[in-house]
Amino acid sequence: MEVEDGAPSIFSTAARSLALVPARSKATKPTPVSSGGSKKKKKREKSSAGNAEPDDHDGGPETLRTFESLGLSTWLQVTCKELGMARPTPVQEGCIPQILNGKDVFGMAQTGSGKTAAFALPILQKLAENPYGIYALVLTPTRELAFQIADQFNALGSAMSLRCTVVVGGMEMTAQAQALMNRPHVVIATPGRMKDHLISDPDMPGYFSKAKFLVLDEADRLLEVGFEGEMRTILQSMPSSRQTLLFSATMTGNLKALHELSSDKAFFYEAYQGFKTVETLKQEYIFLPANVKDVYLLHLLSNLEDDSVRSVIIFASSCRTCHLLSLIMEEMDVDTVALHSMKTQQQRLASLSRFKAGQVPILIATDVASRGLDIPTVDLVINYDIPRMARDYVHRVGRTARAGRGGCAISLVTQYDVELVQEIEKVVGKKLEEHETKEDEVLKGITAVYKAKRVAALKMLDSGFEDKVKARRDLKDKGKRRREEDKSNNVEKREMKRKQK
Repeated sequence: MEVEDGAPSIFSTAARSLALVPARSKATKPTPVSSGGSKKKKKREKSSAGNAEPDDHDGGPETLRTFESLGLSTWLQVTCKELGMARPTPVQEGCIPQILNGKDVFGMAQTGSGKTAAFALPILQKLAENPYGIYALVLTPTRELAFQIADQFNALGSAMSLRCTVVVGGMEMTAQAQALMNRPHVVIATPGRMKDHLISDPDMPGYFSKAKFLVLDEADRLLEVGFEGEMRTILQSMPSSRQTLLFSATMTGNLKALHELSSDKAFFYEAYQGFKTVETLKQEYIFLPANVKDVYLLHLLSNLEDDSVRSVIIFASSCRTCHLLSLIMEEMDVDTVALHSMKTQQQRLASLSRFKAGQVPILIATDVASRGLDIPTVDLVINYDIPRMARDYVHRVGRTARAGRGGCAISLVTQYDVELVQEIEKVVGKKLEEHETKEDEVLKGITAVYKAKRVAALKMLDSGFEDKVKARRDLKDKGKRRREEDKSNNVEKREMKRKQK
C-alpha cells in the first residue's frame, strides 16, 4: 500500500474525507478503564490489560468486574448470564463503556479474548434505545467469520426483534439486495460483496446514510492493499457522524498509521503482546524431505495415540494443495472436510458445520480458517505448509489451546522452510521442539500414499479444478498489473503537480 506522510494511501491528504475515524467537534477524554492513573504527556487514551484471560484483571479499585458496572442494560445482563458469560473479559471491560459513551475505539487484544461481544453488546444496547435500520455495518475479511459474527449478534440480541443480514460472496445477490432493502438493523459483510451492492444499485448508499456504527473486525486484514478499493467505496457511503470501531488481534503498520491520524479522537485499548503464543500451547516440528511430506502427514494422523485429540485442523497455503490433500485423504479412507475459497459458500458452511459439530474429526483448510473462528474442541493444528508470515503462524496455531485449555501445533518443515521457521521462532520468542518420529516406520506407507496422490491428481484434472486454479491465477495477475499501473500513474500525476508548483 502506498504511503504518504507516514499513513496508508487510503488516509492520504487527498482522501482524508474517507478517514475511518471521522473528526469530532469536541473530544472528551475520560480516565482509561485500567490505565492505573493518568499521564499528562499522553495524547491518546490507552487502556492496557496485560493478559486477555478473564482471571488476570488488573487489581486496582477501578477494575470493572460485572456487566452491570459496564453500563449494560438489565436485559443484556440477563442474556449474558444465559449464554454462560459470567463476567466481562478485559477487552470488554475496556471497550464497552467507551463505546456506550460514543467514543471511536481501537481494540487490540489476543485471539479468543471476547472482542466480538465487546462491540456487539454496546451496539445492541444503543439499537434497543432507538431501533431502526440500517444501524450498524460490520466488515470482516472472510465469509465464515461473517456468519459467526451474525450468530453471536443473534444470540446476544435474542431478547429483542433483531434483524441481522449477512452479505458475502458466493451467495445470490438478488436475495441479498432484497434483504438490504428491508433495512435490517445489523449488516455483516465482506468488503468485496458489499462494494458490489453499493455500485450496482444507485439507491443502496442511501440505506446506510443514517448508520450509527461502522465496525472493522480483523482490521489489520481489512486495511491491507487487497481491500483498498472496496474500502474506499464503502467509506464513501457511510455518514461522517458514525461511530467507528476497529478490532484486531495483531498490530500492523497500517493500523499504527491510522491510530496516529486519529490519536486525539479515539480510545485505544491494548492487551496486545506482539505475535505471542499462549503458554498452554505445545509447539513442535518434524524436519523431513519435501517429496515425502504427504507420507509423514498420513503417518502422523494414523498415530494419534492421545485420546484427548478430538479434532485436527491441517493448514495448507493454497486452495490447490488443500483440495489435493482432501482427495488424498479420501483415497486413504481418512474422514475429512475441506475449507477453501474455491468451494461454494454452501459447501464451505457445510464443511465448517460438520467439523464444529464433531461429525468429522479433521478439517483441511487454507488461512481462511485461521482467523476469528471459534472452534473450541481443536486439540491439534498441523502446518502442512509453513506460512510466509509469522503473524499467520500465530493465527493458525491460535485455533488450539484456547481459553486456558492445552493444545499442540506440529509444523512439517522441509529443507526449503528452515529460514521461515527461524523467523517464526524469533517473532514468537520460542523455539519449536522436535516431534519424534521413526523414519523407517513412516516410510512403510510410502507406496500407498504415492498411489493415492496419483489418483487424487487425476481427479483434480478430470474435474476441471486445475483449469479453475489457472483461471483464478490469471485473473489475480491481471489485477496486480492494473494496480501497479494505477500506482505508477498516480506517481506521475503527483510529480507533474509538484513541478507545476
